[in-house]
Amino acid sequence: MSLQGIVNTCLSNTNYTSTTAKIALSLIVINPSTWNIIARIDYRTRLFSKKIFGSKYAACYSLAVLIFSLGLIRDHTFLKGCVLEQPSVFEYLSKNSLWVPVLKALGAATFVIGQTLNLGSMYKLGIDGTYLGDYFGILKDEKLTGFPFNVCEHPMYIGSSLSFLGTAIYYGSPFGVLVSGFVRLVYQIAEQFEGPFTNMIYSKRDEQKKLDLASKQNNAEKQKSYNANKLA
Repeated sequence: MSLQGIVNTCLSNTNYTSTTAKIALSLIVINPSTWNIIARIDYRTRLFSKKIFGSKYAACYSLAVLIFSLGLIRDHTFLKGCVLEQPSVFEYLSKNSLWVPVLKALGAATFVIGQTLNLGSMYKLGIDGTYLGDYFGILKDEKLTGFPFNVCEHPMYIGSSLSFLGTAIYYGSPFGVLVSGFVRLVYQIAEQFEGPFTNMIYSKRDEQKKLDLASKQNNAEKQKSYNANKLA
């Protein structure tokens, strides 16, 4: 049987009604929606950073704990319900098939690349930068341009998608590969909301800096003029 035939067989035998898989699919959508909604609410109202936690750092780190916890549940349910409990191409390939080491190596390499982008982003951004600290008022001094941000605009979203894909390929799960595509689609949608909003935050910050500088210069000129008139 060809690899394509094996993939089709796996997909036809996939348990699409798996409760664990449904939880994984739900969390794939819920997670980015949750952190974007909470962060935007705080940006507009300061509900969490001022009224509930009384600190922008406490609010940001609390969101980080929530995101990290939901992420662990999502990753576990994805691995279990979308990969390990579903048909694998390795069940149909002979042990001597060249596809076995090729898929294992490809999956591992894809996962490593994804995690490199993820961890590189976290290292550059720090905890507050990783977990939307700028929405809570914790702004970076300047836009990050080094690795991995010189590779792609949203390295964490790309890295996470590749990590899902690498896991699915490594275990030979066609359904897992499909779900990885769904992950990428969800993240692409999230990027369309998150990217422009973040740019708007920094654009407003830069405009305010210019206004503050102009105000200082104006006050300095007034003081200089006042001193000159006083001496005269």
